[in-house]
Amino acid sequence: MTLRVALLFVLASLMVGCVSSGSVNPMRTSEGRDEARDAYIQLGIGYLQQGEASRAKSPLRKALELDPNSADAHAALALVFQNEMETQLADEHYRKALSGNSDARILNNYGSFLFEQKRYPEAMERFAKAAEDNLYSGRSHVFQNMGMTALMLGQREQAETYFTRALRLDSRQPRALLELAMMAYEDKQYVPAKRYYDGFSSLSEQNARSLLLGIRLAKIHQDRDQAASLGLQLKRLYPGTPEYQQFLSEQR
Repeated sequence: MTLRVALLFVLASLMVGCVSSGSVNPMRTSEGRDEARDAYIQLGIGYLQQGEASRAKSPLRKALELDPNSADAHAALALVFQNEMETQLADEHYRKALSGNSDARILNNYGSFLFEQKRYPEAMERFAKAAEDNLYSGRSHVFQNMGMTALMLGQREQAETYFTRALRLDSRQPRALLELAMMAYEDKQYVPAKRYYDGFSSLSEQNARSLLLGIRLAKIHQDRDQAASLGLQLKRLYPGTPEYQQFLSEQR
């Protein structure tokens, strides 16, 4: 039985009143409404995870009919509207989700939304609040996000601190590794730059920016074969990028 079918079965069982005399309709009890609300939320999230954002709206709205103050329902609807680029509605539901609530997961999601909108000071405020939760399992991602936001705010030293802290919590953070590799290279700290870069390469696919950095580090460390291999990848995968043009200019 799939998760969606199982959730639909739960909802159906909750909505059908008991037939025997003296029985109570579960939907009239607080516990029954909470179970139905949670099932609707999970159903909506299931649709969202499968790329069917528009279908997620109906169960999430039903969840809010049962509990207008449900933080999880508002947060899920915010993700739906964020996916549909309905930024005003997404912002509205994020704020409702966080009204009287300081859930680190929702704060991190809202911060990521604000980052996408280039609202960097507001994003940093939400990330910082999320980072206060020492028990949040995604705390390393929060610090990584804080590092990216600090870079956008021109706070390079602070960004380095956040990326380093992200890696202390979870060493498998490719974005933090790449950014620290870039910083170390810019500071002419080529040994740690290569260590961070190698860590990134073991965890993530290359992009134009990382390939150019890899080529530069390979040349510094006199690894001609690596430099040639990465150069071919850059030419094949990202020929129209500024990184490739920079690579060509450095060959002259």
